[in-house]
Amino acid sequence: MGDLLVDVVREAFTPTTAAFALAAVGLNFHFGLTGLLNMGQAGFMLLGMYGFAITVREGGPIWLAVIVALAVSMVFGLILGWPTLKLRGDYLAIVTIAAAEMVRYLGRSQNFNSLTGASTGIRGNEFKGPFEDLSPFPDRMVDVGPFAFHGTRSTSWWLILVAWVIVAIFILIFARLSRSPWGRVLKGIREDEDAVRSLGKDVYSYKMQALVIGGAVGAIAGVIWSLGASVQPDSMGRPTTFWIWTLLLLGGAATIFGPVLGSILFWCALVLIKGLAAMWIPDTVLSQEQLQPFSLLLVGVTLMLLVIFRPQGVLGDKRELAFND
Repeated sequence: MGDLLVDVVREAFTPTTAAFALAAVGLNFHFGLTGLLNMGQAGFMLLGMYGFAITVREGGPIWLAVIVALAVSMVFGLILGWPTLKLRGDYLAIVTIAAAEMVRYLGRSQNFNSLTGASTGIRGNEFKGPFEDLSPFPDRMVDVGPFAFHGTRSTSWWLILVAWVIVAIFILIFARLSRSPWGRVLKGIREDEDAVRSLGKDVYSYKMQALVIGGAVGAIAGVIWSLGASVQPDSMGRPTTFWIWTLLLLGGAATIFGPVLGSILFWCALVLIKGLAAMWIPDTVLSQEQLQPFSLLLVGVTLMLLVIFRPQGVLGDKRELAFND
């Protein structure tokens, strides 16, 4: 039981948890502030992953790779928002989930094998080197209390430090922007865009800005994810977007720390339930391969109950929900 608790706490600050928290911060710009039903955040993450990994693989420096990742995601946001943001939210939801799937299928297409690696993706050793070379930590396993991570490689202390510093920066940016006049206009659009339009504000422009900014944050989340794993298109499928929505609503949409709390609770709960199931359910009932989907099922049921009895999330205010009419 002690080892399980260590694993649960360990999961709270892994790069995966940080990447999903950051992706949810991006989605918070879309839905939390503006009320945009973007169901394709995984597509922005995948584009960021490809932009970063391909640039580094081709010999570009890290700073250029980050710029490329941001630029690709922002262009995607502009193309995606141009025909859809003048429509109501449900149309945007349909288009964004379709667009994210198009990105995934293009990435895994054999026609782009030389660029994206098709369904195999881009292996970590092709692009992680320059980032890992910047690590101040030793190139070996480093123990800090009961937690053991490598100093520099993949899921490492170096990546954990960088990932959570980036999360903290974007939380601060979100907090400042949400309280600014720009953020107040977005909240007005979320509540009643016709009223905001009657005040002379360009609602379409504000929506586009929110979509592009949130997508760019999602691209950085994708970069963090890829540095802890690899670039694999199927890892950014529909379930990924649904998980991001889940943890955003779990923590509380339109809140500053809701995405972080939601990500920590989601991934820790998954590890805890999987560990308890492995301890209490014999292999004759559930095999090791079946524990993961069973754990997701229990987490899903728990989240359904949360949505029913506390739809605003742990930190949220019920009045902040755009669909709470």
